[in-house]
Formats: sequence, structure tokens, C-alpha cells
Amino acid sequence: MLPIRDHNPSERTPFVTYALIAANIAVFISYWPLFENPRALNAFYDTWALMPARVSAGTEFGGLFTSMFLHGGIMHLAGNMLFLWIFGDNLEEEFGHWGFLIFYLLSGLGAGLVHVLAEPGSTIPTVGASGAIAGVMGGYLLLFPKARVDILLILVVYFRIFPVPAWLMLGVWFGLQLFNGVAANQAGGGVAYWAHAGGFIIGFALVIPIWLRRGGPAYWNRTDGHPPHPEAKYKFARSSIPNVPRNR
Repeated sequence: MLPIRDHNPSERTPFVTYALIAANIAVFISYWPLFENPRALNAFYDTWALMPARVSAGTEFGGLFTSMFLHGGIMHLAGNMLFLWIFGDNLEEEFGHWGFLIFYLLSGLGAGLVHVLAEPGSTIPTVGASGAIAGVMGGYLLLFPKARVDILLILVVYFRIFPVPAWLMLGVWFGLQLFNGVAANQAGGGVAYWAHAGGFIIGFALVIPIWLRRGGPAYWNRTDGHPPHPEAKYKFARSSIPNVPRNR
């Protein structure tokens, strides 16, 4: 199940969301040639990625920040930027540009610290904006639990797009991070699931004061759990590709 868009695009231009997407892409392009040289790539990650063992030893705290703009491949980058594009604009509209940027960075730094606490002795370089984006998803869940998100369901050769409420999609995603985090602790793995879960919880917690100032449950009653502006209407165009009859 892959989210492809929500039904509540922001009414104001999300400059910070676009700038963060552009920055992540630009940084990735800057070291893309290193993927042809694994030794040079490892040296690059050794310098700029988050290394939990070093942070635990009280050194190289800068990796908590720089790792948020590094990715391990094109699909890693594309997936993260898709989630940021879907969920970032509405929070930026609510917080303002600078408020959203601070929120994003705090979520990412907090997610990195959770990863350090979960694996304090790890010497595996950790990269990705996933922790910060998980914080965005946590904040989105609290403010807009009933916002509709279009999901692309892929089952072998079956493809279908259908809308689900944000609480379902984000709740399932968060549950998977917890489940996979426990499984990874037992079997080992290369994904920082606890950073994802930690970022999600931190983002959710950071938004609680804003949610309470707007009335808490009363805010949900006023907005029905959606961003406070009209919902976008999408139509799915019928494919113009003709059907080819099967030979018998």
C-alpha cells in the first residue's frame, strides 16, 4: 500500500516543503557519482552520516543534522520525498513557514536521538529524512485524522487506487514501524525503525500544544478532522489504451 496524495492540498504555497525536497534532491545529486565507488561512498557516509556509537561517546553530534539530508539510493530518496510532499504542505500552512521548518528539524533531531538510544553501540552509518518526515506524519495524524489519503494498492497484477482516512493509513504505518522494530532487534536489519517510530511520536507530541490551543476535540468537531478548507475533488480518467483480446 503506497500513499500517492491526500485530498487536502494546501491553499498557500508550501515554500519550505518544496525547499526541503529540493535540498534533499540536490544533496543526493552532489554525491550520486560516489555510488560507482563503494569505498568512497562508505568514506562519505562515515564523515556525514549519523553514527550512534560516536554520539554515545560524546562526539560527532553533527551527524544528527547532516544525516537528515542523505539517502541510501534513489528509491529511498523518492519514497521519503513522496511522503513529505503529501503530508508537509498542510502542516506548513498551519504552522507558518518558519514554524514548520523548526518543527521538521526538531522531529528529525529527536528521531536521531531515539535511534542512538535504541542502538547506542551501533557503528553502522544511518542516513535518511525518514525520522523528520515521520514527525510530520505524527503531527498530521493529530490535526487531520479524517483527511482522505489516496492509496495505491498493488497485489501482484492487481492495481487499484482508493481513499482511506489518514488515521487508518498513518496508524497502520506506525504499527508496522513498532512491529518491524521489535523484529529487527531480534534478527538484525538495516532500517532504523525505532527512529521512524520515535520521530512519529515526537511530531505528535510537538503538535499537542497547538491542538489544545485550538480547542482539542472541539477543533476536530469544527473541522471534522480535516484541514480547514474545502476538499479537493479528483476524477480518475478512463484509460485510452484499448483492450487486447486473449487468443484461445
